[in-house]
Amino acid sequence: MPPSSLDPAAPLYDRIGPDALAELVQRFYARVARDPDLAPIFPADLTETARKQFAFLSGFTGGPPLYHELYGHPRLRARHLPFEITPQRARAWLACMNAALRDTPTIADAEARELYAALSRVAVHMVNVPEVPGE
Repeated sequence: MPPSSLDPAAPLYDRIGPDALAELVQRFYARVARDPDLAPIFPADLTETARKQFAFLSGFTGGPPLYHELYGHPRLRARHLPFEITPQRARAWLACMNAALRDTPTIADAEARELYAALSRVAVHMVNVPEVPGE
């Protein structure tokens, strides 16, 4: 990954940029589609899901509040309640994101770590079903 060339105090969105963020989202959903834990809770066509993720990440990283403008408040936990999100699925989601971050060469290591840390907190918050022993 390239070294960060921008002020570390700048919003993460400015340091990553919209093109790299879009590339990250595409790489991420390519992995989600193949993940045995995640694919069952996502639609077969991930186009709209990726569009919403980009919009969310844009505002989440300090850029334009696209998700708010297009869909209203994210209400992440409420919007995810219809899906069984176990600790294992949260870990799988994070693993896909971590791999996508590593595979997006236009995102510097520092920014990748910062975004991953922030998304790790979100993933834990999304868990709505306990792990089932033996599964």
